[in-house]
Amino acid sequence: MISRPFPSKKSVFNYVLAHSRATIPNPIPKILPCSISAAFPSFSISSQSSDSTYKLTHKDWLSPNEVIKIFENLRDPNSIISVWNQYSKRKDYKPNEALYTQVINKLAQAKNFDAIEDIMRKIKLDKSCRLSNDFFHNVIKIYGQLAGRIKKAMETLFDMPKGYNCWPSVKSFNLVLNLLVSAKVFDVVHEVYLQAPMLGIEIDVCSLNILIKGLCENGDLEAAFNVLDEFPKQRCEPNVRTFSTLMHGLCEKGKVEAAFGLLERMEKEGIDADTITFNILISGLRKQGKVVEGLELLERMKFKGCEPNAGSYQEILYGLLDAEKYVEGKEFMVRMIGEGVDPSFVSYKKLIHGICKERLLRDLDWVLKQMARQGFVPKMGMWVEMVQSVVSVSYSFNHVSVSKIVNCENI
Repeated sequence: MISRPFPSKKSVFNYVLAHSRATIPNPIPKILPCSISAAFPSFSISSQSSDSTYKLTHKDWLSPNEVIKIFENLRDPNSIISVWNQYSKRKDYKPNEALYTQVINKLAQAKNFDAIEDIMRKIKLDKSCRLSNDFFHNVIKIYGQLAGRIKKAMETLFDMPKGYNCWPSVKSFNLVLNLLVSAKVFDVVHEVYLQAPMLGIEIDVCSLNILIKGLCENGDLEAAFNVLDEFPKQRCEPNVRTFSTLMHGLCEKGKVEAAFGLLERMEKEGIDADTITFNILISGLRKQGKVVEGLELLERMKFKGCEPNAGSYQEILYGLLDAEKYVEGKEFMVRMIGEGVDPSFVSYKKLIHGICKERLLRDLDWVLKQMARQGFVPKMGMWVEMVQSVVSVSYSFNHVSVSKIVNCENI
């Protein structure tokens, strides 16, 4: 018998490889995620990870965090109710505050405010879940700011103690007061304010400031100053916002001197005026045409260590332009830009009007370059005014019609 030499490792490997190729005509293809999707259209890796509502059909017990994740991953906010109904039929149905918050925020995103009211009614009947004041604060905010349902926001506040077994905080109380003032429902503001003790609310400075704001906007300055006398009774001290609100009310009535009287009172009581306070006074002076006094107040403001903002400079600039002091207005605009404050489009419009009116055409080039730097483009009416001014200086009206040039007519 002839002995055959034992093949080397390399030759064995080549033999097995060749044999496998010969015996397996269709080798197993490489399986990629894309080929799975092509082979099985109903299967989607991304859908399994993003849409987890299928878990609600399983009998496995779901933890609270798993349920929250299901609602969090819903792409279509309009599907919230159907998914919620599906979850409510499960034996492990036990919603908590985090889940209620997630669902209500999703419904608010879908602007389905009727569904939010339905859920709030179910919460009131259920009473198995203790909810915090933060939860109700969020619901009140949604009712008032997103849905425009001020009455529902107010009802929720008053339902909290008995209906939901949660006493409101002064933060939620002030939110309702502010919503009523913003909606200009001034007759209801005072009624809600008087109910504070019934809700267990201890009035704070913010509550009184909102009340003053409402009275000032309603034009009842006398009542607003009466609230100022209410501060000591409520063991509160007025702050800079208290005085700023009263100053604004006085300036709106043209009582700028009285507003400056409040500024002196602030200084005596050791309350520092802020930028908003000075801007209110500068605006009041501008409306009375007292531009010089406004400039002096701007310097006084800086001397006291209170930095002016864009609004401070803008009020002065408007004052100069309204007073037709166009040269001074342009100089002040240069100062503004030098200090890093960009003038408004309206400022440029007013200045161009003044330049054209006073025939200060040398400044037009500078104004247009500054507008371009800020990304402003003059409107057609501004171009017409500029062209008319330039043409009226360069040509005689006896031979050339400005309107023909502006309208590109044949001369």
